[in-house]
Amino acid sequence: MALNLEKQLTFPVPVATTANLCRLKYGAYHDNSVNVAIHMVCVPLILFSGFTLGANTGTLIPLPDAITIPNLDLNLGTLAALAWGGLYVLLEPVAGTILAFICLGAAAAGNSALALDPALTNKTALIVHVVCWLLQFVGHGAFEGRAPALLDNLVQAVFLAPLFVWLEFLFKFGYRRELQGRVDKAVKIEIAKFRSQKSAIDAKNGKAQ
Repeated sequence: MALNLEKQLTFPVPVATTANLCRLKYGAYHDNSVNVAIHMVCVPLILFSGFTLGANTGTLIPLPDAITIPNLDLNLGTLAALAWGGLYVLLEPVAGTILAFICLGAAAAGNSALALDPALTNKTALIVHVVCWLLQFVGHGAFEGRAPALLDNLVQAVFLAPLFVWLEFLFKFGYRRELQGRVDKAVKIEIAKFRSQKSAIDAKNGKAQ
């Protein structure tokens, strides 16, 4: 049974506090077009480079040669790709299944590159991983004007970010317009709520202009 995608894209909204103002829909953290563009590029690169770095564990679960898929021996990177992909299938059977195959393809590519040139592959994957994380923080600080979603819910943000940007990409081609409309409407409500709560807190702390 598929999980409720819209529910999973929604963070519980607690009573507003200064330390933890709110946990909003993931999309409400990514409303600025520049920040969205940064995430569209960086989130997949972070995920795929993470699979490559995870492959350095070597095979964790040996399988008979007859059922071993080339370049997909069960190291940490491949197991992570299977876990992420499985979650996406449960959340969104059509788009999630496509993304699951993309994850496995990325893991296979990383495994193949490691086998050919471990030093260069690891160096490249690490640089990509770190630079993309830094760019995302720049996007939130300089353009979005709010902290990343991972500071509110690390596990949920890390798992959902790739699916979110994948859906954003598919929405541009008309995929599930009814879902896009409902999510966009809910995001606008959550952003308005965020701004209202922030203004109230600033006023209470004597920071209102």
